[in-house]
Amino acid sequence: MEINKAIQGSNDLRMKTKYNNAINVIQRALALYPIEEVAFSFNGGKDSTVLLHLLRAGYYLHSMNCQQSNGDVSNHTSAFPIRTIYFESPSAFPEINSFTYETASYYGVQLDIIRQDFKSGLEALLKTKPTRAIFLGVRFGDPTAVGQEQFSPSSPGWPPFMRVNPFLDWSYRDVWAFLLTCKVQYCSLYDQGYTSIGSVNDTTPNALLSVNDSTGGKEKFKPAYMLTDGRLERAGRAKKSFHPNDVSNGLKSVESRRNGVLTASIVYVGDEFLSGFVEDKLGPFLCKKLRSIGWTVSHIAIVQSDIDSVSDEVEKRKSINDLVFVYGGVGPLHSDVSIAAVAKALRVRLVPNEAFKEQLLHLYGEKGTGEVNEMARLPEGITQLIQHEKLHVPLIKCENVIMLTATNVDELEQQWGSLRSSKLLQLTEPFVTKHVTTSLSDVEVAQPLSKICIEFPDIYIGCYRESRSGPLTITLEGKDEKMVEAAMDAVSRTLSSC
Repeated sequence: MEINKAIQGSNDLRMKTKYNNAINVIQRALALYPIEEVAFSFNGGKDSTVLLHLLRAGYYLHSMNCQQSNGDVSNHTSAFPIRTIYFESPSAFPEINSFTYETASYYGVQLDIIRQDFKSGLEALLKTKPTRAIFLGVRFGDPTAVGQEQFSPSSPGWPPFMRVNPFLDWSYRDVWAFLLTCKVQYCSLYDQGYTSIGSVNDTTPNALLSVNDSTGGKEKFKPAYMLTDGRLERAGRAKKSFHPNDVSNGLKSVESRRNGVLTASIVYVGDEFLSGFVEDKLGPFLCKKLRSIGWTVSHIAIVQSDIDSVSDEVEKRKSINDLVFVYGGVGPLHSDVSIAAVAKALRVRLVPNEAFKEQLLHLYGEKGTGEVNEMARLPEGITQLIQHEKLHVPLIKCENVIMLTATNVDELEQQWGSLRSSKLLQLTEPFVTKHVTTSLSDVEVAQPLSKICIEFPDIYIGCYRESRSGPLTITLEGKDEKMVEAAMDAVSRTLSSC
């Protein structure tokens, strides 16, 4: 078999070890599950291409072992019997589609083509073709890799099947070492500077591979395998790209301002709040603190202690360029999933951080070494530790996500002071707030206030009652004091004429 022969003939000992481990995982899966009940998800990308050839080699070696055990020395067939799923998308690159179909034809792979989203398509497929295990090309550092092992059951809410990840521990360098050593075809986009391929809407060539062209012609790029730092393979994902110079005070400097106001989101992680056992006092406290320095809070969410739930919420808030505060779920307990979830949302893996580990050991002592080792795994390449003399352990900042460890208002007060001292939070123009009360009903003030809102679009005008029969309080807030005063005069005149 040409793949096995190429690897075993290589001088790359690391590659041999990685290959042999992946083949062992594949052979274990094929021994556990009948070939009719396993499948392979192929999408034409580099990782998926690696998996195709690993499966070809793994199936070949598995079959040869079975034949020898049975005393059958007949020639082994080259057919590829593992059911292969391809999720075809209208936003996929034409080159990806072409490569997928050409590769399937060349190696005799029968494709089950699905034109739905992954979850819906999988549910429909498994109803008609029972499947117990699916081989996936997932690696540490992929957004879906957090919490997975070589054999991992599907997530709650998904159809039940075993996820098999043969090369979970491979690096970007390992992927290209395998493809180049085996001399197999891969999608042509990788020779044009693409290092991680999503859809046509969010993927561009990796700028780190750009080649200066003195002729002033079309920009040129080196091939993907020439990227020296594999941690930056996703730098070409337009919607998710990140560079330290793009960030100012935790936010992207241009997009973060909405009408001149810096915005933040708050995500609290804790089942006890969702069950009603505990009242959240930290969220309102943090809102007041942010408001005091001229920030506005655009969103507060309380989510369950589940990696996928937290990751989805963080990714959603980060995508609109809020500064995201996460509190709860940071620590050694089974429910402390926040760090892993943030790593998943930011599409990086967790790796040991020695500086953080040293401070945790100083706090907890040697008795907690096991828990400390786990707690000291932080998002790779993007973690900043916020140190302060009043903090027992530093706070964790990853891009524009800040993780707080406070469990009560006193601790949050201390951590807030440390954040302010670190100058990570930009002090902006403070809000000017005015209040006026009236005994008029909501119906009586509704139309007049609507007209004032149109007249003063930059002024927030809100209303509330502290009790059903109490007076209506009207709040006016903005950053231009004169404009707030003008709006206040307009409201006073309107109320007196009602």
